[in-house]
Amino acid sequence: MSPLEWILQLVLLGLLGAAIPFALRLERALREIRRDRAAMDGSAQGLNEAARMAEAAMVRLRASAELSGRQVAERTAAAEPLRDDLRYLVERAEALADRLEGLVRNGRPLAAEMPRPAEAPLQSQAERDLIRALAAGLPKAAR
Repeated sequence: MSPLEWILQLVLLGLLGAAIPFALRLERALREIRRDRAAMDGSAQGLNEAARMAEAAMVRLRASAELSGRQVAERTAAAEPLRDDLRYLVERAEALADRLEGLVRNGRPLAAEMPRPAEAPLQSQAERDLIRALAAGLPKAAR
């Protein structure tokens, strides 16, 4: 071998020797990247599982909300006729209360003028209250 070949081989050997620390650093970095990649894959799988569970929960929640909405609509539909009936009964009750109030106002002066029967004493307070109520409620023409 000629001296030039020896020099070139020594230079090549020196360059290879200088490349070994870089190769070791590169190997460590690749090992860390692989480890991080495995952790990231595990995290991605966990994230995918969490996303699937969230989607399933949203579907169940949506179904529950629709069911609740239907139940509320059914109960509202069932309550509307009752509301109308109650409104009608309240209107009738108000009219009857006004009429009764007018009869009571008209009957008060008549009850004060009406003579008290002095015959047989009444047997109970209930009978006295009944006579008084009947006298207050009768119009003049019926007495």
